[in-house]
Amino acid sequence: HQLAKSSTGRTKRFFSSKELFFILGITYLDHAGSALFPESLLKAFTDDLRNNVYGNPHSQNISSKLTYDTIEHVRYRILQHFHTTAEDYTIIFTSGCTAALKLVAEAFPWIPEGTKQPSSRFCYLTDSHTSVVGMRGITASMNVLSVPIKPKEILLSEKNRLPAEEQNCTTPHLFSYPAQSNFSGTKYPLSWIQDIKSGKLCPINIPGKWFVLLDAASYVSSSPLDLGVHQADFIPISFYKIFGFPTGLGALLVNNRIAPLLRKTYFGGGTAAAYLAGEDFYFPRKSIAERFEDGTVSFLDIIALKHGFEVLEKLTGGMEKIKQHTFTLAHYTYTVLSTLKYANGAPVVRIYSDTDFSNPDVQGPIINFNVLDENGEVIGFSQVDKMASLYNIHVRTGCFCNTGACQMHLGISNEDIQRNLQAGHVCGDDIDLVDGRPTGSVRISFGYMSSFEDAQSFLKFIIATRLSKSDTEIPFQLSSTKLTMESVPDDHPSFNSADKLSPIPHISDTELENNSSATKTTVNWQPPEAEVESIRSAVSETAVPTYRRGGKPITVTNIYLYPIKSCSAFEVTEWPVGNQGLLYDRNWMVVNQNGVCMTQKQEPRLCLVNPSIDLKQKIMVIQAEGMEPISVSLEENPGKEAVICESKVCSHRVKTYDCGERIAGWFSMFLGRPCRLIRQSSDMKKKSHQKNIKGMFSFLKIFVIPHLVNIKLEEPLEIEELIRRFRANIVISAPESFEEEEWAEISIGALRFQVVGPCSRCQIICIDQQSGERNKEFLQSLSAARGRKTNFGIYLMNQPLRSSLPDILSVGSQVLPVLKENTEIQPPTSSEEKCSG
Repeated sequence: HQLAKSSTGRTKRFFSSKELFFILGITYLDHAGSALFPESLLKAFTDDLRNNVYGNPHSQNISSKLTYDTIEHVRYRILQHFHTTAEDYTIIFTSGCTAALKLVAEAFPWIPEGTKQPSSRFCYLTDSHTSVVGMRGITASMNVLSVPIKPKEILLSEKNRLPAEEQNCTTPHLFSYPAQSNFSGTKYPLSWIQDIKSGKLCPINIPGKWFVLLDAASYVSSSPLDLGVHQADFIPISFYKIFGFPTGLGALLVNNRIAPLLRKTYFGGGTAAAYLAGEDFYFPRKSIAERFEDGTVSFLDIIALKHGFEVLEKLTGGMEKIKQHTFTLAHYTYTVLSTLKYANGAPVVRIYSDTDFSNPDVQGPIINFNVLDENGEVIGFSQVDKMASLYNIHVRTGCFCNTGACQMHLGISNEDIQRNLQAGHVCGDDIDLVDGRPTGSVRISFGYMSSFEDAQSFLKFIIATRLSKSDTEIPFQLSSTKLTMESVPDDHPSFNSADKLSPIPHISDTELENNSSATKTTVNWQPPEAEVESIRSAVSETAVPTYRRGGKPITVTNIYLYPIKSCSAFEVTEWPVGNQGLLYDRNWMVVNQNGVCMTQKQEPRLCLVNPSIDLKQKIMVIQAEGMEPISVSLEENPGKEAVICESKVCSHRVKTYDCGERIAGWFSMFLGRPCRLIRQSSDMKKKSHQKNIKGMFSFLKIFVIPHLVNIKLEEPLEIEELIRRFRANIVISAPESFEEEEWAEISIGALRFQVVGPCSRCQIICIDQQSGERNKEFLQSLSAARGRKTNFGIYLMNQPLRSSLPDILSVGSQVLPVLKENTEIQPPTSSEEKCSG
């Protein structure tokens, strides 16, 4: 089982991206989303670029001719990969599979409704990707009807066979189906292609000539496709699904028998043989590919494909071996996963599959499932994803751009989809349960570089988080699991190397000891007493008499601000409050070299950075062990070199500016990677009262007693450490657990806050804020304490009173909650839930 022999400690060194994942301890299980690229592909590609000059293929010079010839060579290489020739198929390069599908919808020779001859139909299998279903938008604009076909209906379609006298109709119809479901991995019969084209199968009972679009994007990533045998008319693909690199490049393989019938209206650069600018005259190029490739193709990416095919063949021995290898891993994982039981006999997972994973010709290397609790209730996919990330396991969750399959397997009705939308759930968010019912599921998928240890790591994760230690062990060999696969030939040396990798690095205790995670200070910033009294008076006049009654008083015990997002807390006893929250709270953030915000999820060592605010000197002082302290001015846009730019924080576009090279060098040295410090500009602050950005600036509040002590841990933590884990702005003592979930708003001293919603906790709470080390147990314990939910605390938004002076929040202030009529707090949007760093 050569291809499966790679683990975190005993792997063979054949590509740096995989080595990197091994060194970091990552188990990548989203190969259906994207393959990973090997180092040898990048090296071969960059060596090619260093040794050759590739010009625009539309020019006639030597470098351009080299580009054109190389592209043509790649076209032939693609056809060879799919066991066909240029006599039968044409390669049209696109930006991806979706663009290829859109091209088909626009160019197919549809006959609309209302003509003298029968009109065309667009039929598609309901187990299709969104990009296929979306073709119906184009067909509708052309007055062509679309007909969804359920998988079981196509099996009964022999009953739709037409009488002989109607089989001579030439009206073109198009049927689209996936070679492999991207939801469940089900492989639909390739024999359907010929059966439908010959009339043996008829999706609907209507006269005409059927053409077949085979969505092969998911299928070809792990299985061979022989177009010499299965001659579909259109085959869209995305190359990153096969090689991992390049992205943003796909192709439409068009059967030459239908290619002349395709229609084209727009003509971009390079597609015209001749045209007039002043008159309506245009003559297209003769070549089908050149006619449909608008503008200059992504020629350097196309050149990378040449190396992709060569490397793939060298590393694996071909697609048939990849098919057997990935199926073996999926079969083993499915077998173990389906047999896991709780002590009461209840299954640990519910697998959504149309097969029993016994045949690689009908099942691909995709496993789709939901995790259940002991009572058979679904644990939301977002919760599973959070836990998986703590184990450095990368999965995919949701409905995977395949609503039809999601509905079919999860039993979600059309009305449910509409109700879920009204409840705030949209495709791609992390609202995983609505009224206790799942809105999606979890998907794992294997690729050619997946290993047996990847499967083991995933199964160990499921067992560790769902079963007690004494319940079960993972069977490394099962009688029903035959790890039988041809070994990769000996002439593939990359799989025979015995090189070892470096061990997974850990932050040493000595490196982190004596590092304070919170610095406490007192700010002397008090408004005149008369101003305070007028504000209090305004509060009492407008407050409605629905305050919480009885019980012990609730008071503020701690106040924290986090000047730099995801860095250490700065504790104060009182602090000014503005429209956007505590002054300077999460006003700065660290970004990577691509300008993407870094949090403790990606870089736990951020918690070791200790910022503090000195209002008198108007500076922020930043400290970390082993580093000289460095300061940043609180004045906005210091110096002319500050450049205003757009950044994305919590799914919101915000105006920011860079804090300069000096501070960028400090953070880069401490974190050991290129990064920079940026700050939100005043443009954002002026708009901070708007609801659509409330997640960025809302407070995060938790309760010390008795909330935190109810979290049962194997190794109990001190209250102070628990508080640090939850990274709240306001910590409050309250006599009752979770009573804040019944509040609509609260008053603290002269301040009034609106309750925005509950805070759904992520894996940051598992990071020790004094050492940067992760504790996988923490999130699971919270979930158990909260009945599978990870809500803990609430978001608040300041409701500023009309005052010329800043509001002050102080420790010891009494909290007066206003109860709401409906005790169900709607969760914030997924973007808001991610703003507590």
